[in-house]
Amino acid sequence: MVTHVIYGGDYNPEQWTPEVWEEDARLMQEAGVNRVSLGIFAWVKMEPAPGQYDFTWLDQVIDLLHAHGVQVNLATPTASPPPWLIRLHPEILPVTADGVTLWHGSRRHYCPHSRAYREYASRLVTALAEHYQNHPAISLWHIDNEYSCHENGCFCDASVEAFRQWLQKRHGTLENLNKAWGTAFWSQTYTDWQEIQAPKRTPAFINPSQKLDWERFCSDSWIDCFEDQKVILRRTTPNIPITTNFMNFHRSLDYWKLAAAENIVSLDCYPDTSLPDWRVESGMGWDMMRSLGGGRPWLLMEQAPTHVNWRQRNTTKRPGIMRLGSYQALAHGSDGIMFFQWRASVAGAEKFHSAMLPHVGTDSRVWREITSLGGELQKLDEVLSSRVQAETAILFDWENWWALEGQAKVSNDIRLLPQVKAIYTELFQRNISVDFAHPESDLSRYRLVIAPHVYLVSERSAKNIDQYVAQGGTLLMTFFSGIVDDNDHVRAGHMPVPFSNLLGLWIEEFVAYAEAQTNVVEAANGQGYPCELWSDIIRLTGAEVLGHYREDYFAGSPAITRHRYGKGTSYYLGTELARDGLAWLLDQACAEAGVRPVLEAPPGVEVTSRSNGTHTWLFVLNHSDVEAWVKLPAPATDLISGSRVESLMQLGARQVAILRLS
Repeated sequence: MVTHVIYGGDYNPEQWTPEVWEEDARLMQEAGVNRVSLGIFAWVKMEPAPGQYDFTWLDQVIDLLHAHGVQVNLATPTASPPPWLIRLHPEILPVTADGVTLWHGSRRHYCPHSRAYREYASRLVTALAEHYQNHPAISLWHIDNEYSCHENGCFCDASVEAFRQWLQKRHGTLENLNKAWGTAFWSQTYTDWQEIQAPKRTPAFINPSQKLDWERFCSDSWIDCFEDQKVILRRTTPNIPITTNFMNFHRSLDYWKLAAAENIVSLDCYPDTSLPDWRVESGMGWDMMRSLGGGRPWLLMEQAPTHVNWRQRNTTKRPGIMRLGSYQALAHGSDGIMFFQWRASVAGAEKFHSAMLPHVGTDSRVWREITSLGGELQKLDEVLSSRVQAETAILFDWENWWALEGQAKVSNDIRLLPQVKAIYTELFQRNISVDFAHPESDLSRYRLVIAPHVYLVSERSAKNIDQYVAQGGTLLMTFFSGIVDDNDHVRAGHMPVPFSNLLGLWIEEFVAYAEAQTNVVEAANGQGYPCELWSDIIRLTGAEVLGHYREDYFAGSPAITRHRYGKGTSYYLGTELARDGLAWLLDQACAEAGVRPVLEAPPGVEVTSRSNGTHTWLFVLNHSDVEAWVKLPAPATDLISGSRVESLMQLGARQVAILRLS
């Protein structure tokens, strides 16, 4: 159980001498660090030769840290196999869809289906777990690092054979597979499992159902690697929780599945804070992590103190931005703030990535901000394990994402994340807390559910969404939803077939816009709102019109509808509205559902709340460059400053208050 807000970062003592270790331990104590991640890329240091394990250096480091009050997230260093393993087993190297072998010299250079890799990794993890199973400093196991980063799938022969086995398990027979893949098209019918290949580069479009299964297979393969190590760690250290670090909305790995296998969800997050909407992007990632864990507190495993090293221009976080972003993570449900990394490297590809302790040392702005934040976090133990309560959910499914953004669509410019972000932005700016939810999950606790581009839906998902509205929920669904089943086959008929009754309409025709084409939606409030990208030609079967198209051959036909269904209400948006129009529509849906902001606040001021059932804390973050005045619902105490606040609070530019309500 976490008793203090976690604070620290990745520590790589293998890059330094024992004299530096001593200095690091002292400075960590000075900065308020209570947790570090160790060993993430230290395979060759732990196993310098096959089967020869050396943990003596790690013993010294962990004992030293423990003596200075620092706990350890101990990593399995399997994300970077050592050179000797490549020399002995070059077949572990990954192969691209074009048949190009990716070589050793960076990281994540392994095929998840390599028997040699899996065996060596399992042996090392076993030795590591047995050696440290009783050490009091070990608080968390950190498995591997950023699964499927850089390269997703491997196309080597071992991977192809694993794919065939996965397909046999999923489909059972070739007859079922041929039906699921629609192989009557283009003479693709398979008569032997050995005929099936990975979706390598082809002359024309790859079979979309085959590609979808490949995406599922690749995701499951990384999860299998995680499960291999988890079994070993759970057997040896049953009481130490387990995690692996996620990467926000990472497309190639189904985080719903992987999160279900973890004890705590953790995240690596690196927003570009030179962009005006960085705080929205961060908030969206924070909310997804909390949602993946079922609302439980999560851990910010990595962020940059100032700049990263991998963008074309690695802009620096200006004074106060690191603190503001860190508190935003806490405001959205995190119980810890960690960084990559503790001490800035002097060699390697990340030598210009910022660190808590920069190259110039402690006489620096970065160090002063790091130590100041560490001191403040020690005042916040009372908020630990409290939760964010959201009444609004956005549906999000990785399988739908894969299918939606496959090839050969009516418009290949339809992208899931831009639509999700546009919706999330409007809710964020209204201080409306948001969860993300899988379409098959329990939706009954939400007043409002938003379903952007739910192109692929299983029968179970469709019934779940239908039931949610019928029992009194409010739904807002956007265009190109309910189009295909879970094999990516079109549901022919009155589209969207699973939702036509729920929405009180059907779609006669899709109109994909040319690149420069636009239209206008005349809304029920008398305003005209620009739209682009797409128009559904809607036929009504009970829904009322909230907006219609002004131009083109479908002028006057519905663009936005509302429909009473059972005890609930459904809204449908048949086009891509510009920001003002989307804001107006979301206002209608929120009003219908009774969704209210956490707190009304001036523009640029974010307010969230966390509660433990007994107490409620308001997190008030001023993202603007000017001071703001915020009206509070009740007198409160600011945990950071210790001051009492009555009905009106003054908050400086880029400042934060954490208020315990009376």
